[in-house]
Amino acid sequence: QLQLVESGGGSVLPGGSLRLSCKAYGEISYFYAIAWFRQAPGMEREKVLCISSTDKVEYHADSVKGRFAISRDNDKKTVYLEMNNLKPEDTGVYYCAADLYFGSECPTDYAYWGQGTQVTVSS
Repeated sequence: QLQLVESGGGSVLPGGSLRLSCKAYGEISYFYAIAWFRQAPGMEREKVLCISSTDKVEYHADSVKGRFAISRDNDKKTVYLEMNNLKPEDTGVYYCAADLYFGSECPTDYAYWGQGTQVTVSS
């Protein structure tokens, strides 16, 4: 069983930065793909970007290209989401998700989810 815990959310001004962390507890191997999703108020949850088990990064939200970056530290069992030049439309609850999926691509479905961390971008 794998447990994911997000942290690092908060309130920032437009143009600000945040770094979210997703720490895994339990048995995890290098064969896990990790993704970040977000859900804005009144909207459906959307996939933002993911990192495959071979460390290939996929962007699924064009609006974050050039501003968001994902990385992983396997020794710390942690995946990071670096968010720069934040905009009000980035506001939402951010979730990390994991799935055992070996390969250069990210899976469609994810078996493990964190509880989410709130990000608010407002002046």
